Amino acid sequence: MPTSIYDFEALQMNGQAVPLSQYRGKVLLIVNTASACGFTPQFGGLEELHKEYADQGLVVLGFPCNQFGSQDPGSNDEIASFCQLNYGVSFPMMAKTDVNGANASPLYQWLTAEAPGLLGSKAIKWNFTKFLVGKDGQVIRRYAPQDAPKKLAGDIEAALAQG
Repeated sequence: MPTSIYDFEALQMNGQAVPLSQYRGKVLLIVNTASACGFTPQFGGLEELHKEYADQGLVVLGFPCNQFGSQDPGSNDEIASFCQLNYGVSFPMMAKTDVNGANASPLYQWLTAEAPGLLGSKAIKWNFTKFLVGKDGQVIRRYAPQDAPKKLAGDIEAALAQG
């Protein structure tokens, strides 16, 4: 049974596995993203958070997902190009991932169990649901898609200040 985020791995856009234990001691902001969503401009805000706090230990991890209105139908390469060209994304983007259902990644099964949504719902409701994970590998908080990245700055600063 997983006890922290460090018990998981994720696939990079190129298909290579990345053990999340490589981020031990960092604060993680994990986001399921989409290239053709009303919230897609949040890539800009996520990139701003990345640039502002990366030196202090924040890592933003994007997980493209096509489960909501088929809003990210492209290949991993197409998604990576879109994010870079349109929003200058320089934070790590992982391979396309299912966040709900029978094929949901083990990481997302764990995140949603650790930080249920409104009324205890475990399912991800839409693109750009965000999870803040502390330096200890534990989920601090889940944020709704409509929560703008800049509104998370205070929580990120508090997490970065933890020993």
